[in-house]
Amino acid sequence: MKDSAALRRKAEVLRALHHGPEPLLLLNAWDAASARVVESLGFPAIATTSSGVANALGYADGEHLSREEMLAAVARIVRAVAVPVSADLEAGYGANTRAVAETVRLAVTAGVAGFNLEDSRGGVLLPLDQAVARVRAARAAADVPLVINARTDAFHPGYFQGDACAEAVRRANAYREAGADCLFLPFVSDAATIGRLVKAVHGPINILAAAGTPPLPELKDLGVARVSVGGALARAALTVIRQAARELHNTGSFDFISRIISHAEMHVLLTAKPH
Repeated sequence: MKDSAALRRKAEVLRALHHGPEPLLLLNAWDAASARVVESLGFPAIATTSSGVANALGYADGEHLSREEMLAAVARIVRAVAVPVSADLEAGYGANTRAVAETVRLAVTAGVAGFNLEDSRGGVLLPLDQAVARVRAARAAADVPLVINARTDAFHPGYFQGDACAEAVRRANAYREAGADCLFLPFVSDAATIGRLVKAVHGPINILAAAGTPPLPELKDLGVARVSVGGALARAALTVIRQAARELHNTGSFDFISRIISHAEMHVLLTAKPH
């Protein structure tokens, strides 16, 4: 995106949404069409899903997809919508801070208003000093103040042995001090723990919705600022495909076609210019 003033405005809009009266509910798109569908329902911002993008291109999640392929997909999503887009940049696509900084610079070029940066690579939780340095490098790399959603995987099963809540708080506060705007704490869904995190973390927190996550009104009461769904929408779409294919295979009927978005509706949605 060449218009840095427009990108700055989008970043400001996205940042302000973390401090509104309601939690920011971010639905995660994996391609231009899914982004347009989400935008058409009135959501004020959109996130991308690394797992959804990777799966759509035939890869497993976890930086198996190249940085170039991921950012190309992100750029298509940005071009498809008018609302701010927060990109899932996984762990920054590199082993050192130089690689992370270059990823952020490329993300600015793609036009994102914010991004996720996680603190694990290859199934290993990075040492805290390395993870902090990566957040600092990400903050310094962008000439536009993008919204950094710094993720800690302290709650990820098998990544940390010990008090995961205390470790998550320690890391989240360190990332906040290093320049993060929001702190992403996935793999936790019980209300008591979420409440402890909100009180102990010195900044807005992002919860990843799962089947057992409290509903949005309860998360609001707990003080959660941002809720995202990760790859759940992409997997929901794949579930519909599997159900339709099963119907065709087992019964030969075409009843599923009466329950889906029509060709005409998608044509209108994708030929209209973002506004």
